[in-house]
Amino acid sequence: MISLPLAVVAVPNTLSVVAGLLPPDLAGAGLMRTHGLALPALMLAVPLAVALTRRVPAAPLLVGALALVAVSDAAGGYAASELLVGVVRVLRGLGSGGVLAITLVAVWDRAPVLRGLWAGVFAMSLLTAQALALWPLDEVTSWRVTLQPYPMVTGIALGLAAVHLVVWMMAGRPVGEGFERGELKRLLLLLGPVAVVAAAAVSTASAGWRSGAVMLIAALAVTGLLGLASVGGVHRRVMAYVMVAVGVVLLPSAAQVTMAEMGGLGGPGLRGLWVAYTVAGVLAILAAVAVRLLARGGGRWLVPLGLLAMVVGLCSVRLVVPSADGMVLTVPFSLLAVGAAVAVTAALQEVGVGAAAYGLTLCCTGVLAGFLLGAGVQMAMLEGVRSPQELVDGFMGALHWWALISGFLMVAIIVLAALTARRPGRDPAVPETPCAGPLEPTDVLLVSAPAGDRLAAEAPGVAEPVVTWGSLSPGDKPAPAVPPPGQSPEDSGSR
Repeated sequence: MISLPLAVVAVPNTLSVVAGLLPPDLAGAGLMRTHGLALPALMLAVPLAVALTRRVPAAPLLVGALALVAVSDAAGGYAASELLVGVVRVLRGLGSGGVLAITLVAVWDRAPVLRGLWAGVFAMSLLTAQALALWPLDEVTSWRVTLQPYPMVTGIALGLAAVHLVVWMMAGRPVGEGFERGELKRLLLLLGPVAVVAAAAVSTASAGWRSGAVMLIAALAVTGLLGLASVGGVHRRVMAYVMVAVGVVLLPSAAQVTMAEMGGLGGPGLRGLWVAYTVAGVLAILAAVAVRLLARGGGRWLVPLGLLAMVVGLCSVRLVVPSADGMVLTVPFSLLAVGAAVAVTAALQEVGVGAAAYGLTLCCTGVLAGFLLGAGVQMAMLEGVRSPQELVDGFMGALHWWALISGFLMVAIIVLAALTARRPGRDPAVPETPCAGPLEPTDVLLVSAPAGDRLAAEAPGVAEPVVTWGSLSPGDKPAPAVPPPGQSPEDSGSR
């Protein structure tokens, strides 16, 4: 799990913090744009990495993804042009996206606590990504630190992954859970919309864009993500809505609060925030593990509860930020992180690994859409500022407007998820009837009653049961035959 924060820390674009250290021939909007390529690359890497896990085991893929991150760390020390900076950031994004996707697949069919641990650490990583990206930049003397923030942690994570690979090879781990029919194709089809959002976001980094146009593009991106989330059965839709909400809101909100609490703006600075981050992160992990262990199969009601906790956290941001006391921020940080961890864990319990990977892709794309929307709000609030005090007031006003906008967005998604739960839809977990074919010796007739009526197969006068063909491996015992309605088992045996 040490690799999850390492992957998410690649998301924030922190080059502007060390703009004063840039050489004259590199300073400019072009370098800022290429430095921001990590998140678009991460978004595209998630579905591709999941698709690779269908062909290659997760253990060697994880080593490969962390190796890409390590290569980007090493190359970052030699980057001296916009092209090289772009290559380094793309490599880091690809490796980080691979880490997110592969770790999700790797924990899926393991002990239940691991899946909860993944969700909790993922929520904690989104909360702390901006702070972790800024931490190495305190009193630095080289701008290249932004390209290699945690080389030692990368080495440790790569070493642990290599040890896991050796253990996996010696133990002969079983094959993980497969995708449902059509899930892999549906996941890969996301590459098109994700690429469109990435291209639109990168284009806005150029000069000449107005705040209204940026916010419009961001709103269209969020609407498109919610449209993509509306595909599939009830559980799949609810899970996808949750992942979009968490992606759009959590990291962009935490990033703005972190920047607002920097020492230059009157806040306690990063040193004064570490307790609040630690408490919120630990609570998020504990909450996710508890949901996974204690609410298995019955935690659907926890999804709206978690999202509502995030709404309360956004309301508290408007009340307590800015604050000179870092401990006060424990309240909004904990509400945001714990709410996201609970909602994600509860939603993932209802779907398979393919649908979970679909939601993760939407979540990562939502992060970019959230940053884009927040940037548009900041541009609108900072237009025409003429003094340092106006700059601070505009920045804080943008944060408060962002909390209001994202809060209403969360409420809208909660309502949308509730309406989705009432609307009928077929989940992939419901077996489909394949085309008729020759009956093999190992085939067995499976009879399942219509959904919601366990006795339908035995009660006369009700709908006919749905018949599908399943397959038994040699040595398995066939299930006892279920007689048709109105026929006794003795009559069935005599025929």
